[in-house]
Amino acid sequence: MNYKVHQLEIDMRRDREKLEQFLNSMKGDIVSIIPNVKPTFQLMGATAKVDFLFIVEKLK
Repeated sequence: MNYKVHQLEIDMRRDREKLEQFLNSMKGDIVSIIPNVKPTFQLMGATAKVDFLFIVEKLK
């Protein structure tokens, strides 16, 4: 089996269509979607932000 890992830069609040188009354009099967969660600090306290996704594709 062969796999390919894609990195997709994304802003989770506004890039829903970008993610949907990317997933629909893949030729193989999606094995996993792994978010990169980065802690951030704002006035109201600590929070987290997803700045990119790793998408693992199983090639046919």
